[in-house]
Amino acid sequence: MKKVLSSLVLGLMLISFSFAQKKTAVVKADPKKEIQEVFDRLVEGIKQSDAEKVMSVYEKSDRILFFNNNGTVTIGWDNMMQNRKSLYAKTKNVTLEITGLRIEMLGKDAAYLTCKWKQSQEFDGKLESASGRMTLIFRRIGNEWKAVHLHTSPDNPDLTRPVFPSERQEIVKKP
Repeated sequence: MKKVLSSLVLGLMLISFSFAQKKTAVVKADPKKEIQEVFDRLVEGIKQSDAEKVMSVYEKSDRILFFNNNGTVTIGWDNMMQNRKSLYAKTKNVTLEITGLRIEMLGKDAAYLTCKWKQSQEFDGKLESASGRMTLIFRRIGNEWKAVHLHTSPDNPDLTRPVFPSERQEIVKKP
């Protein structure tokens, strides 16, 4: 009887330990949800004209590549930060509507996000609005998702907007 009782107690302990293990198992994060959260921070930063918040989304690298909505190219995080600060100093009352958001995984550590955008704002005292499409490429760097490339295509480019010296760079292929 003692052996049966001991076996029963041991069996119950093993079963309860097994259930405890399942309850404490680490839940894997959903990478699409994480990327969505990073993108939401980007949109919030744009609406607030906050260059620091916007640029916190991007990998801080001199190789990062931005295809801008005015048809120009900016290479490097520092150049883009300088451009954002210059523009945001003249920008206020931003509204930004995102539609058609789509996130596609390109493996466990890379993804792209596409969407349509419609933005209005006061820039340098003038009301302006634009719309277009955007593609962001994200990479998991350490434990964080960072945007490593941006391509923005406006429906109707505004040719009156200033072009910064860093936006005049040509893309040079490295050997």
